[in-house]
Amino acid sequence: QVKERKDLRVDFLYTTLVALHRKLISLGSGLLTFYGRPEEVFKHLMDYYSIEALYANSAHEPWAISRDKKISQLLARSSIPFSCYKDSVIFGADEIKKENGKPYVVYTPYMKKWKACYRDELAASFPVKDHLRGLCPMPAYPLKGLATIGFKPALSKYPPALFSPKVLMAYEQERNSLAPNATTKLGVHLHFGTISIRRATRLAIKYSDAWLKQLIWRNFFIMILTHFPYVVDQPFKPAYAYIPWRNDREDLARWCAGETGYPLVDAGMRALNRTGFMPGRLRMITASFLVKCLLIDWRWGEAYFAEKLLDYDLALNNGNWQWIAGSGCDAAPYFRLFNPTRQAARFDPEGRYIKAWVPDHNLPTYPAPMVAYKFARDRALAAYAEALRGSSVEDFLSPLGN
Repeated sequence: QVKERKDLRVDFLYTTLVALHRKLISLGSGLLTFYGRPEEVFKHLMDYYSIEALYANSAHEPWAISRDKKISQLLARSSIPFSCYKDSVIFGADEIKKENGKPYVVYTPYMKKWKACYRDELAASFPVKDHLRGLCPMPAYPLKGLATIGFKPALSKYPPALFSPKVLMAYEQERNSLAPNATTKLGVHLHFGTISIRRATRLAIKYSDAWLKQLIWRNFFIMILTHFPYVVDQPFKPAYAYIPWRNDREDLARWCAGETGYPLVDAGMRALNRTGFMPGRLRMITASFLVKCLLIDWRWGEAYFAEKLLDYDLALNNGNWQWIAGSGCDAAPYFRLFNPTRQAARFDPEGRYIKAWVPDHNLPTYPAPMVAYKFARDRALAAYAEALRGSSVEDFLSPLGN
């Protein structure tokens, strides 16, 4: 008997599909769900239905691109057209480039070019309601349950797919805040397409340039992943492949569990483990602690966030972890570390976030800091400096140059 697992993202997708299915039923249609390898499912559909064409949104993650290529080849053998369309970004990977035709690898000039090329029609809504009469009629079949694919409900409360003008207008001042409702929490909806990047962009332009720049960062990292797919498991800058990581598994386990002895780091990790969410500022602090203070490979931290984050997106998660590690495009300098004690004093001065997630931080049972910050900082700087000392200029450049 297969043991059922809980997974916030699987549950979020299922909950979303159930709501969509009910809406389609009210319109005389519905969804059909299948469980299996994509090629096998499409072979079944091709046997059962007379398919004239297949339309999909373009993917940007390597595994999804490979999947779509296999489906396209399968359909081509039966002369069935397969058309993909840009939907999750405003600009595709080849639409914003430098004058020499190469992709940008630094955010600021990319952002400026993005803004210069933007036109309102790029973020216009699609007239979906005009096409509802073209839905395929079908009986109201129930969706397959989560148990059929080895999962059980996570019973979590997910952030609503709602835009708050108040939150957007305050975003520039509040984006580093640890308050529960300081940021939009729309990352999961942008990733899974439950809100439109076009609508998000329209509202960002209207209410918040700071949030618009975050959406452009998202577009930037997706572009980087498309042009440089090796970043999935390799540093963007080759020189950083030689960092002598300690990779102590016991240290990793304490970081994952929120037992480092640094209350703000532990608060962030415990919140992540419980809710699948962590404020952006804390993502930088916890990542910096793992990579710089513990000298644990950024890929280990990236993998843990990939397992836990409700709003996980490969391009963004990878880009941000490499930014912290110093190995990515347009990264933070390797000698920049986030001091968790100073960060707590600055961003949680009254200790509200820490008290909410680490109520034991003042008890004798709370662990002492697992490493002294000054010692960890000096160790990290020495390790990075030694690894990078023998590198050539080319080792710090992308394959296409900076």
